[in-house]
Amino acid sequence: MKGIWGRALFVNLTDGAVKEMPIPEEVMRRFLGGVGIGGHYLISLAPQGGNPLGPDNPLVVAPGLLTGSPIPTASKTVFCFKSPQTGFFGRSVAGARLGVELKRAGYDALIIMGKSTKPVVLVVEGEEARLEDAADLWGLDVFAVREALAGKYPGFRTAVIGPAGEKLSRIAGIDCDGRQAGRAGGGAVMGTKLLKAVVVKGSKVPDYACFEALEGLAKKWNETIRDHPATVADMGYGTGEFLDWMNRESGTFPSRNWQWGYFVSAYERTTDKIELDPYYWVPKYSKRNVACPGCTKPCGKLFVVEEGKYAGLEVDGPEYETLYSLGGAPEIASIEAVAKANEICDRLGIDTISAGLTLSWAMEALERGYLTAADLDGIELRFGDEDAFLAALEKLGRKEGKIGELLGDGVKAACARLGKGEEFAIHIKGLELPAYDIRGAKGVALAFAVSYRGGCHLTACAYGPEYGGAWWKFERVDRHSCKGKGAFIKLLEDLMAVYDILGICKFSRHIFFLEGLPEMVEAATGLELTGAELLAVGERLINLARAFNVREGLTRADDQVPPRVVRDPIPKGPSVGDRVSEEELHAMLDDYYAARGWSRDGVPLKAVLVSLDLPELVDLGSGKVG
Repeated sequence: MKGIWGRALFVNLTDGAVKEMPIPEEVMRRFLGGVGIGGHYLISLAPQGGNPLGPDNPLVVAPGLLTGSPIPTASKTVFCFKSPQTGFFGRSVAGARLGVELKRAGYDALIIMGKSTKPVVLVVEGEEARLEDAADLWGLDVFAVREALAGKYPGFRTAVIGPAGEKLSRIAGIDCDGRQAGRAGGGAVMGTKLLKAVVVKGSKVPDYACFEALEGLAKKWNETIRDHPATVADMGYGTGEFLDWMNRESGTFPSRNWQWGYFVSAYERTTDKIELDPYYWVPKYSKRNVACPGCTKPCGKLFVVEEGKYAGLEVDGPEYETLYSLGGAPEIASIEAVAKANEICDRLGIDTISAGLTLSWAMEALERGYLTAADLDGIELRFGDEDAFLAALEKLGRKEGKIGELLGDGVKAACARLGKGEEFAIHIKGLELPAYDIRGAKGVALAFAVSYRGGCHLTACAYGPEYGGAWWKFERVDRHSCKGKGAFIKLLEDLMAVYDILGICKFSRHIFFLEGLPEMVEAATGLELTGAELLAVGERLINLARAFNVREGLTRADDQVPPRVVRDPIPKGPSVGDRVSEEELHAMLDDYYAARGWSRDGVPLKAVLVSLDLPELVDLGSGKVG
């Protein structure tokens, strides 16, 4: 057995220096891979108080420990950086073939520092890396640059930015061969470095402790996945399969910029399925499933429009969060228009959640008289107007005109520029919220509030047990209750961090659970870790990320929810009257901090950091931590 060994490739764009270094075994043992390794290098290399759009902000690309292995759904690669959107720990994840190729090239992490003097492509070919001129690619949209790279670098896998990243939009994402690492502004980090693309091609088989054991586990789990009920739903209708339930049964699918808890205007027009419901659009528009690398239960859908206003449109999606952010939030009821908006975001390189929520905020600002059409390049941006929405989205993604100037960096920046509108701005720590009305789910509200990357459903994945009422070890979960939610969210965060560390898709969490993971880690590394020891690795990452954020100025006041969640109860539907009061939020924060062993201000204490083998974080930076 090989034990735990790792290699990192360091590239300095300022002087073109390329250096390969071993990742210390002690670091590999503590963090294993993925966001664990990414977080280690981020906190080690990013200067305290540094500018997220400065040359010193590292961009760390780290495949999960199992990414590229035979284990099904182990496809995820993480991008870590100081977020231009929040100023805190940035984590963005994609089912990226780039990560598989990094593993095949022999690397567990790619660390990109500095800033080029001209647009470049970073080429990693086996054990060699070089920078090549990208002047002919600068200015191209994502689809065009992918096509150009395919011709110039056949067989390579890519990570690219579009116009939004070039213009340093703080909501710009990174495209990975059609899969998006969309959140937290990673595209702007590449843009400020003048790094148009990363292309990677490897030829090795990763050096696992026991490849035969991994193959055996892959066979076992593929058989389980094939017969699992979740596979039928995911492959049949994609990630939006439960949209109608969230709308009509739960009443917690936010619409009209969270003025409503379900898509009221769409349901008022029909007693049947609304167009955003995959049970309506999949049979009509979906041509085939689209998979991340190594996935045997693909949930992506190739959406094709063959006639009418949007004839010729093809897009991978729309996924559940996009059905909300480009559909429910701006009240766009046409699935074809939502798919077109999805295509614009993918082509220009912007996060669909942030883009949709920013324009929804602008719609409400116009409705309230805070803005006029003249402030928005003459566009009458009204709820439900798909033509105006698409025109504004194009300008936002290109950061053009008055719309680009006001809205091109997300809703928090728009509020600051306008000087008002925060009372209906739907973000936490600057990151716009995903598709769960947290007024009707108290544990999810807490999870969103404390997530280290801002408003995020995937740091804890609390929506599953809260809305379903039971999952794994949890039974009789009451989404309307605040009791016991601190320890509940802590455990979920630690477990989901393990998934991000291993690179396993979280849509497999109800198949593998925690119990299936230790044997995979042992086959890959030779480490015989129990489930509890794996959870400790996840807990270590959560504490590292919190320490990073505290170092960068985070306080308890940042662990908040939007004012609308506190002040405006859900006005209609199954969750009518629900909200999260200030008293409830602070009681849950106290409960959560206590469960984590943090101070009442949310600062990791010395005893916790030492017990988690993080002594280097004690008295970090300004001395706030520990």
